[in-house]
Amino acid sequence: QAQLVESGGGLVQAGGSLRLSCAASGRTFTNYYMGWFRQAPGKEREFLARINWSGGNTLYSDSAKGRFTISSDNAKNTVYLQMYSLKPEDTAVYYCAARPILGTNWYGSNAYWGRGTQVTVSS
Repeated sequence: QAQLVESGGGLVQAGGSLRLSCAASGRTFTNYYMGWFRQAPGKEREFLARINWSGGNTLYSDSAKGRFTISSDNAKNTVYLQMYSLKPEDTAVYYCAARPILGTNWYGSNAYWGRGTQVTVSS
């Protein structure tokens, strides 16, 4: 059964860094984009970045560009989100997702989601 499991969240002071991990298992995700999203309390889920498994094709949202870096490790079936210069407004649950490259819908029947990991940035 396909599964995405996030880890690496926690409490960090403003200005600090965190690296989130997303371990993929249960099926081949070769032809999938892997993405990171976040959802803060009372807000809609927000796209941050996505990558293909070769690592050569990345896309960032404006809010992630410059402070967040997405990367992939094929050997470990793991995708990372390195976050720098964290701000209190980055506090949210961070989710990993996968969707087919030949498609556009992160919420479709062929997409997969992890359960999320909490990131809290204190001021």
